[in-house]
Amino acid sequence: MRAVLQRVTQASVTVGDRIVGSIGSGICVLVGISQDDTQDDMEYIARKVLGLRIFDTSSGMWKASVQDAKLEILCVSQFTLYGKTTKGMKPDFHSAMKSDRSRQFFDDFVALLGRSYCPEKIQTGEFGAMMQVALVNDGPVTLQLDSRKFSYDAQDPDQAAKAAAKLAAKEQRRSKFDKVIPPSA
Repeated sequence: MRAVLQRVTQASVTVGDRIVGSIGSGICVLVGISQDDTQDDMEYIARKVLGLRIFDTSSGMWKASVQDAKLEILCVSQFTLYGKTTKGMKPDFHSAMKSDRSRQFFDDFVALLGRSYCPEKIQTGEFGAMMQVALVNDGPVTLQLDSRKFSYDAQDPDQAAKAAAKLAAKEQRRSKFDKVIPPSA
């Protein structure tokens, strides 16, 4: 599961000509769900969203979480966070969870945030709709979260072997290049 978290002074989601979600100060969270995500991924991202200390207090910078400061959260489902752009010019979204399952997963994520915090302070976009997201980024502060950043390769031995082979090939190409143009000291 991935999320892009932005500290905002205000944010809103519009579908057509109607505003479907709107907050004042708080965080706007773009949420991407992969095919392999589980309850553990959901809980990890929820803990980070609620607990990251990205707000200032009278005692200093980076001292309070959205929950500590009692601010609002706008969650927007965004499957494009799992877009791959390594081949060709058209993004590949096959790693994103299919919409029939991801709708429930997203709803469960929002419900978990509500149970852990305050449901009245949480707004959402409209799942599956073409949305316009407007926000005023405060800082700017933008953070990327990934529930499996350090564990994708470890979970699948075949994937780990492929990643190791790719890395070895990359190092081999780099060493050939270094012979032509030595790295600077």
